[in-house]
Amino acid sequence: MKIRFHIITFLLLLVVLFSSCNSEKTEPARPNVLFILADDFGYHDMSIMGSQYYETPNIDRIASEGMIFTDGYAACQVCSPSRASILSGKFTARHGITDWIGAPTGENWRKLGRSNQLLPPEYEHALNKDYITLPEAMKEAGYRTFFAGKWHLGGKGSWPEDHGFDINKGGWDVGSPKGGYFAPWDNPNLASGPDGENLSMRLARETVDFIRNNKDTAFLAYLSFYAVHGPIQTTAEKWGKYREKAAEQGIPEKGFKMGHFLPIRQVQDNPVYAGLVETMDDAVGVVLNALDELGLSENTIVIFTSDNGGVSAGDAFATSNLPLRGGKGYQFEGGIREPYFIKVPGMGNGQKCSTPVSGTDFYPTILDLIGAPLKPAEHVDGVSLKPLLEDKTIAERPLIWHYPHYGNQGGEPSSIIRDGDWKLIHYYEDGHEELYNLKNDVSETNDLAAELTDKTAEMSTKLFSMLDEMGARYPVRDPEWTKEKEEDHMKYVIETRWPQLEKQRLNFLSPDYNPGNDWWGSQFTKD
Repeated sequence: MKIRFHIITFLLLLVVLFSSCNSEKTEPARPNVLFILADDFGYHDMSIMGSQYYETPNIDRIASEGMIFTDGYAACQVCSPSRASILSGKFTARHGITDWIGAPTGENWRKLGRSNQLLPPEYEHALNKDYITLPEAMKEAGYRTFFAGKWHLGGKGSWPEDHGFDINKGGWDVGSPKGGYFAPWDNPNLASGPDGENLSMRLARETVDFIRNNKDTAFLAYLSFYAVHGPIQTTAEKWGKYREKAAEQGIPEKGFKMGHFLPIRQVQDNPVYAGLVETMDDAVGVVLNALDELGLSENTIVIFTSDNGGVSAGDAFATSNLPLRGGKGYQFEGGIREPYFIKVPGMGNGQKCSTPVSGTDFYPTILDLIGAPLKPAEHVDGVSLKPLLEDKTIAERPLIWHYPHYGNQGGEPSSIIRDGDWKLIHYYEDGHEELYNLKNDVSETNDLAAELTDKTAEMSTKLFSMLDEMGARYPVRDPEWTKEKEEDHMKYVIETRWPQLEKQRLNFLSPDYNPGNDWWGSQFTKD
């Protein structure tokens, strides 16, 4: 009996030991990734980043539960180039999409009637199919991939499904919400819902459906809002809320200041834009709440960023990025510094990181966080930010931007390099350069180029060495340009366009404001 008892005990111990070893070898569930990309959303367009006007509790939640990269940048001051850099891990000069796809180049630029000194160079009009994109790399690692919203990286044949996304809901050629933010809209890849359905909420619901259907499989859900790109639209209720808020805070008589080519908004008091922002934030909340309800929050990396700065001039003239200078389309911090939040459960929660980082860094960072092999030959201009999330450091490196175009918003053909605290801007019209120390002068008001000539020359040399290595294209002088033609155009901007903008701003804030058309068709909505 004793021998039998000992044998049974020994066998039981073996079973326990075997089970224990097996449990130790069990692989933890691979983290899911929710990547949220806003359009034209500024650095200060959120409560958590200092706005006293806009209300963004759901976006704020991502920031407060993750890491805020205070010096996080888009790869360009306009949309298509930035979006290509996120998916490819390459700077714009390298992948060649240097302007929003559809912008005129060469002699066609004259048709806009702006009479500028330079003719912008040609650029690539679709994301290169030879690249292994971020979603393709994640598919290799066994992930299901989903895209919803704005694409703007090429026409049919270069849509999301052609670059690694299993499912595409709403991504196609154009960069603005064709037909507006309330159904019916015009989108070949997203059928309209009932009249008045809100586009941002619809994209959120499509994303939730994908997550629910793939909750037992590792996934990448890439939610790319059309919001807050123009045309700016909202409901009467949200407009009324923010109209009252602006009145309580005090409405300045003037809201714009003249920039180099266009007036630039100086105040955040546009109630239509504020309502559009809040609805996008509501949509973010729908997806975050779904992660909670499905028990996926503790195993999902959530990233939030924007493709360029808030629109302070041009387009809808919707917001102010102060104290950052300029906005979308501009070579200043308001054009390229973005909300840049990464939430990884158990890592970097509630912290701020001042290391300069770029949209090119998302690709290697995500691969590193999910335990997939990095692809340095692909994301050649990006680095993994995982060490920063672990409260470590990464090697210092320069970041560059190349925008040899005139922005619709008043930006100038230029290239930029940031190295440490220093930022140099090279202007192609006359070749002059500006040098700023961003640690001491984030508003870029004190140009040090004439004072620190050696530093200026050093950074300029480094910038053009990198640009030439990447095969950058440069603008050329327009032989038909005359100073008189440009002065005539600028006279119109100052004497006619500027007063029109001031009048429009006050009209938005008028108690009697009504855009007609049942508030852009939103009266049918139940969102």
